[in-house]
Amino acid sequence: MSALELPHRFGRYLLFDRIGQGGMAELFLARQHSTLAADRLFVVKLILPVWAERQDFSEMLVAEAKLAASLQHANIVTVWELGREEGRLFIVMDYVEGFDLAALLKRCSKEKVALPTELALHAVSELLGALEYAHKKDVVHRDVSPSNVLVSFDGEVKLCDFGIARANAAISEQPSEAIQGKAGYMSPEQARGEVLDGRADLFAAGIILWELLAGRKLYRGGDLIEQARAADVPELPARGLPDEPKLHAIVSRALARNRDDRYATAGDMRADLIGWTVAAKLTANPIRLGDWLQRHFGEELVAQRRARESAAKSLDASPKPAPALLTPEPASISYKPDEPTPESLSPIDISPPSKQVATASKQKSPPWLVIAAGLLILAVLAWLIAHH
Repeated sequence: MSALELPHRFGRYLLFDRIGQGGMAELFLARQHSTLAADRLFVVKLILPVWAERQDFSEMLVAEAKLAASLQHANIVTVWELGREEGRLFIVMDYVEGFDLAALLKRCSKEKVALPTELALHAVSELLGALEYAHKKDVVHRDVSPSNVLVSFDGEVKLCDFGIARANAAISEQPSEAIQGKAGYMSPEQARGEVLDGRADLFAAGIILWELLAGRKLYRGGDLIEQARAADVPELPARGLPDEPKLHAIVSRALARNRDDRYATAGDMRADLIGWTVAAKLTANPIRLGDWLQRHFGEELVAQRRARESAAKSLDASPKPAPALLTPEPASISYKPDEPTPESLSPIDISPPSKQVATASKQKSPPWLVIAAGLLILAVLAWLIAHH
């Protein structure tokens, strides 16, 4: 399919800004009109046709997306819908206005702005909160990396793309660049192709924490898969932080080569990290994170986004489809007409259901019947008066 010309009406969504593309999908910022509230922004992820046409990939993606949609947590991006439209498999997620952590760190490097240590540690603790919740639901992310950690101008930290990695694993002939891109945050057991549990996600979170403290990538150059298998982690440089050996011990435990030597749960690792930040007086909160992000990077990005959204609204003169909040009609997922659609491929749409209020209607009597009834009552009253 050729590149979309924006703005583009895509089912019930208006795509008005292309915000990214990877080896599996392209991402668009979109809005959905609702008569109940102001227009709401979403991210619509269009799976590239080369993958969406693969039934093994599609079935796994749908199953995992349904699982992801069941995760409702403040630090996890909500998945709202999955379906097919214009021959494209798509996923609809909440829009988090800000940066992913990878983009934020690149922006910091480019503009020579240091991310304060307390804000970096706060982001990791929030990430661990998301993992703690997901692991209790028996959901392993498998692709925890800075590009999947979103930081908003409101100071929110949210983990996205649950289940995408498992769907990718269903494809044996993934592009080598896609595999190498993920290898920088793989646990040794994942690089060896072993069965994973939540401790693989903790290893990835440990790499993110190591890189934030070191100010550089853990693995650089060469074969990243081989480096991930070896898991040779250099010592962190000293930065003069309070009780620094204890902080480094937290990172080392998360990055233990043998998973049995790592933290057993994300909650355990989070408790140790928060305990260190409290003792070191380096605590932070969403307000401080949001204010810092807005102050350094917010004005230009938000202004550009608002301008594109305004242009999209002015060009959107086409009739709007029925709002999903009133009459949910998600796009269905279908394949070849001669193949029955598997039950697992039903669309996801967890929009709030419309409330159906049953009201008893009263039928109005015809006017002549009302007049006749009135005259009869008067006649009865006159008879009663005359006989008394």
